Amino acid sequence: MSKGRRTRQLSSEEKRLWSHVARNVKPMKGKLPPPEPEPEEKPATAPAPLAVAPSLPPLPPPAKPVMPPLAPVERKTLQALRRGRKDVDSVIDLHGMRQEQAHFALLHFLHRAQSSGYGLVLVITGKGGAAAGFGIFEERGVLRRMVPHWLRLPDLRPLVIGFEEASPQHGGSGAIYVRLRRRRGAGSGDDSLR
Repeated sequence: MSKGRRTRQLSSEEKRLWSHVARNVKPMKGKLPPPEPEPEEKPATAPAPLAVAPSLPPLPPPAKPVMPPLAPVERKTLQALRRGRKDVDSVIDLHGMRQEQAHFALLHFLHRAQSSGYGLVLVITGKGGAAAGFGIFEERGVLRRMVPHWLRLPDLRPLVIGFEEASPQHGGSGAIYVRLRRRRGAGSGDDSLR
């Protein structure tokens, strides 16, 4: 035993709106045209006509440049650094700086390093010590936490390929190796890994 579908009748307003929509529809090639609407009923008192503005297709979202995901520093490079067979190209020491000052210094350092053709740099953040002697709202180890966050931001992605915590002889958890992209137009003109 199946129930029949209940269909409701369109109101005169809905019929008028459908008629307007159906007039503006053009059938696609190979498709049947839309069904003709039922003739409109003229109500005793006609409501005010609908003011329908012509609709434009929605704009596509702006294209965002696709940045490749961050890649870890290669295992061979990390081993060579630990064993002393390879050294970093340049070093910046941020510990002791305030956040704003450190962020500004890091940005300029990375731009200069890339312009100089450096491939691997060391960023010293400091490990952050105990909060002894500081105010209740004084936070320790802020740069250690913030520098990796900054390196992931879109404004540094054209510079940074990836980063890793430094080995103990370069500062361990208080320092970060940063792998840099080649500058566009340098060498073969590509933006490949070094």
